[in-house]
Amino acid sequence: MDAATPAGRDRAVDALRAFAILGVVLGHWLVTALVADGGTGLRTASPLHHMPWLAPVSWVFQTLAVFFLVGGHVATRGHASARARGTTYGQWLTSRLSRLFKPVAVVLTLWTVTSVLLLLSGTDPDTIRTLVKLALSPLWFLLVFAALTAATPLLLRLNPLWPLAVVLHVDLLRFGLGAPAWLGWVNVAAGWLVPYTLGAAWTRGELERRRAGWILLTGGATVTAALVAGAGYPASMVGVPGAGVSNLDPPTLAAVTFGLAQCGLALLLREPLRRAMRRPLAWAAVALLNLSAMTVFLWHQTALMATTATALTAGHLPGLHTVPDHLGWVAARLAWLPLFTGALALCWTAFRPYEQGPRRPRNRSSRVILSHATPQSGDRKAQHRA
Repeated sequence: MDAATPAGRDRAVDALRAFAILGVVLGHWLVTALVADGGTGLRTASPLHHMPWLAPVSWVFQTLAVFFLVGGHVATRGHASARARGTTYGQWLTSRLSRLFKPVAVVLTLWTVTSVLLLLSGTDPDTIRTLVKLALSPLWFLLVFAALTAATPLLLRLNPLWPLAVVLHVDLLRFGLGAPAWLGWVNVAAGWLVPYTLGAAWTRGELERRRAGWILLTGGATVTAALVAGAGYPASMVGVPGAGVSNLDPPTLAAVTFGLAQCGLALLLREPLRRAMRRPLAWAAVALLNLSAMTVFLWHQTALMATTATALTAGHLPGLHTVPDHLGWVAARLAWLPLFTGALALCWTAFRPYEQGPRRPRNRSSRVILSHATPQSGDRKAQHRA
């Protein structure tokens, strides 16, 4: 794997993407509880609702801003490379989106069939709704990411301060002047445009100095703390069932400024990550995760639910089916993580080909296999294969 990687590839970008994916997966596994109150019915709950002082956990695992930062950086570099090769916009966009939506079709098909079978078996409709909502909840992210990717040529020079200003004014209207709640959905685009356009600025070389990372980290963290402490924004950076306001659904100004802090930290970590990724074993782990990023992202919730539903036959188990209202639940949930990982590994084995395509013959160059990862190097031939 190490030998197959082009020498000019920026491995820190792949490492940041891998950490962002792991943050989403572990975050969902730790803060999503399926409670069995009686019989075989399940409902969602969150330890952050019963133990709000655990909110700092969400600061570690809510990593979507880093994903959009990397996505904006990769898309703008890829678009520039495609234009240099004479590739049309339609060809470039089709190539990028096909890897996003081929695996999605498989998820939708499986859960459609599963839902019908559960209905026919007499399963409680509320339980089916809960399961389907959890399984398909990651799709909102892909829709936003796909829309921003399609708009990349229009966003190449957009200053991140413009979408940040939109988020600020939307929140002022919603929370300060009593505007209707639906106005907040404008922030779904504007809020994630901020890190995405930061990625474009990174490509333009505007964020190379360490000072830019420190400004984003300290400025974003300071403003977020002020919003939480003085403006009444929730401390949790993920949605909490039953909460009056969610920082993520739709994104608030606090979520966006927190994302700026995360992007600043990501930029500061580039050099340490580049050094770490020179180790073949560390790079192999990161590269393999990037090769299956969509599979892991789309199926991690299914792995959680499959484990929960299967174990329900053994009774209501702590950390899996019980109310998440004490630290004992947290300890038990941590003990379940290896089982969730095993279930996800089974999903990866079954559905990886829909993302990567069928395995190539063993005598084919491993360089071609590695090129499935998003191109980062200046090697045009490698970028063309990707």
